[in-house]
Amino acid sequence: MKKTTEDIFCFQCRTHIKARSCDNPLFVTWKTGRDKRLRGCIGTFSAMNLHSGLREYTLTSALKDSRFPPLTREELPKLFCSVSLLTNFEDASDYLDWEVGIHGIRIEFINEKGVKRTATYLPEVAKEQDWDQIQTIDSLLRKGGFKAPITNDFRKTIKLTRYRSEKVTISYAEYMASRQHCFQNGTLHAPPLYNHYS
Repeated sequence: MKKTTEDIFCFQCRTHIKARSCDNPLFVTWKTGRDKRLRGCIGTFSAMNLHSGLREYTLTSALKDSRFPPLTREELPKLFCSVSLLTNFEDASDYLDWEVGIHGIRIEFINEKGVKRTATYLPEVAKEQDWDQIQTIDSLLRKGGFKAPITNDFRKTIKLTRYRSEKVTISYAEYMASRQHCFQNGTLHAPPLYNHYS
């Protein structure tokens, strides 16, 4: 089956990540425009083969994030695609046992209806929003569907796992420039544009 431009752009992110022999949990994030507004972010905490994980979650995050309408062809020129490989998972001693800008956090809690819920923010989210730890925790509780008033006693009931991530980002413009380079040189895959991680 012939790949569309959208398919190739999604999958091209894997060429920008160092080859790995181990499986990792991963998230794929789409942002748009100069201010890089969020357009989709979905991933998994289950370790997955990089190739199959990207195949699944680039499309899922682009088309099935329930917070947003599916991405369209018209949006392509303004898109940025980031892949975050999640590493170094650790159980925190309490809800404050993590650092803004360093750790991603995943929380588990029992909501006001007695139902167990989970929610996560990748390491960059709190820093980008200029949140402190309490603001991040409270926002994450709301993201996870907690509707009751948030008290310090309730925060203490949260089970928190902290983690780090290796992240790479490519814009559509960079992707197209890389693709043009490949066509000119007769190579099949675009060369990596980045070798750094945040």
